[in-house]
Amino acid sequence: MSKLRLRISMSLDGYVAGPNQSLKEPLGTGGERLHEWVFQLEAWRRPHGMEGGVANESTPVMEEELANIGATIMGRNMFGSGPGPWSETDPWNGWWGDTPPFRHPVFVLTHHARDPLVLEGGTTFTFVTDGIESALDQARRAAGGKDVALAGGAHAAQQYLKAGLVDEVQLHLAPTLLGGGERLFDDANALQGLAMVKTVATPDVVHLKFAKKK
Repeated sequence: MSKLRLRISMSLDGYVAGPNQSLKEPLGTGGERLHEWVFQLEAWRRPHGMEGGVANESTPVMEEELANIGATIMGRNMFGSGPGPWSETDPWNGWWGDTPPFRHPVFVLTHHARDPLVLEGGTTFTFVTDGIESALDQARRAAGGKDVALAGGAHAAQQYLKAGLVDEVQLHLAPTLLGGGERLFDDANALQGLAMVKTVATPDVVHLKFAKKK
């Protein structure tokens, strides 16, 4: 069976997004600091249609993170537009433009039904209203034997961790403090059943990989 792999950046004080999240600042105040390490990587820029970039100690981590992914699951907050029903007159189509970087099926956890959103480059957003297990079942079928990425945000990640459905966690620990926002590990048992298997320390970020104990 394919693996469910969570990948997420976190501050030293445990936040994966800063305070005061909004459409203008979707990552909250200071939240972009969590991802400064990745914005410069050629391995990240290329899938986003951007030129240039560098290769450093984080490159193999990013390449491994992107490898063998056939579908993605994310929460409503990560997809964006705020809570509540979807607008029928001005529907929100995500943060990524007409050609999102996923290039595979993406399943969005939501309480509000919506028809699938088909965009260019092979990305289709399917909006799942009947829970995390349904989303995972659909994502695994769509992935065709490849793994499923769990992209966040915090609430979606917490649900899957607490249910024991996550097979791997790739945690990128950024050397910054946010002081508030969305916390990932409010439940002390969230990593139960997962053990650290790899650490990569760089000047900009520490990569911590956890996997289910065999």
